[in-house]
Amino acid sequence: MPETRLGELVRMWIDGWVVSRGSSDPIDEPWGWTIDVGQPKHVARHVLPEPTEADLRKIVAATSAPGTWLKLFAEEQAVLPWVGPGWRCDSPGFLMSCHLAPESPDLPAGYTRTSWTRGGVSRVLVRTRDGHFAARGQIAHAGTHVVVDQVETAAEHRRKGLGGLVMRTLQSTAYEAGARTGLLVGTPEGRALYSSLGWTTRSPMTSLWYEPTDAAR
Repeated sequence: MPETRLGELVRMWIDGWVVSRGSSDPIDEPWGWTIDVGQPKHVARHVLPEPTEADLRKIVAATSAPGTWLKLFAEEQAVLPWVGPGWRCDSPGFLMSCHLAPESPDLPAGYTRTSWTRGGVSRVLVRTRDGHFAARGQIAHAGTHVVVDQVETAAEHRRKGLGGLVMRTLQSTAYEAGARTGLLVGTPEGRALYSSLGWTTRSPMTSLWYEPTDAAR
């Protein structure tokens, strides 16, 4: 997707993410979007595809609610000087995209795989033969693209190809449903797996949440 601008990619990611998480429709802002998430530690998030100092300082000055998150598509060192006390930094993220193609992933010996779709979200669950959780992931369908979300592998089942199995199964499900583009935001650890599966990094993402100390409230 070399012709697609970053702002468009971010909006595509948002459109799938809100389906995946059951969040509110994004509200258009001059600098990006606001999404109501509705969880005690994640009340809302502001998403800025191209954060500027002026916009970020204005948002920070107007924020008093703990559990407010910022999703900033920029390097951490570029945006941290623009926020003040009370803002905590999460692990780095990376916006990635992929051209989808049919997949036929093999199931490793000793595991079972279950897939289902409900409410625009397709899920894959991998368990051991005796039913223990091993890995999972999901995709949210948004027109001709999907957003991959919440991919995880249990610590004791890592390095057995289960992450790749989940991703390939999700990619195949998306392709069969008519999607041709995949988007996700991956962790530094996940980025290596996704890159090996043909995903391309499009932008770094810095995540911050507001959790002021009692003295700062």
